[in-house]
Amino acid sequence: MRTSFSVKEPINYYLCPRFEKTFSFLGKKWNGLIIDVLLQEGKLRFREIARQIPKCSDRVLVERLRELENDGVIVRNDYADSSLIEYCLTDQGRELAPIMTQLHDWSEKWYPVDEG
Repeated sequence: MRTSFSVKEPINYYLCPRFEKTFSFLGKKWNGLIIDVLLQEGKLRFREIARQIPKCSDRVLVERLRELENDGVIVRNDYADSSLIEYCLTDQGRELAPIMTQLHDWSEKWYPVDEG
C-alpha cells in the first residue's frame, strides 16, 4: 500500500510593513513605558514623565518623545505665552490602551516578580 504525501506550500514569513513598524516602535526601549505613563496620567510635562521613568536619561527621553511625536502617537503642546510644554497621547496613541492592558496582563502571568 502506498502512502501519498502532499507537498505543502512553503510558509511565507514575510511580515507586513505595518506590523513591523508597530513592533519596531513599541519594542524600542522606553517607548512602551512612555506610552503607558501617558495613558495612566494624561498630559504631562517633560520633568513629570522623567520622574515616572527614572532609569531613562533625559537625552534618550527627548529622543523617544520626538520619535513618538513623528509617528503620530503623542503630541507636544507648546503654549505661546509660557515656557510650559506638555505631552499627551493622540487618538492614535490612546487606541493603544487595550493593547497595553493585555501586555500588562500577559507579563503578570508569565514573568513573576523577583522577590530578591
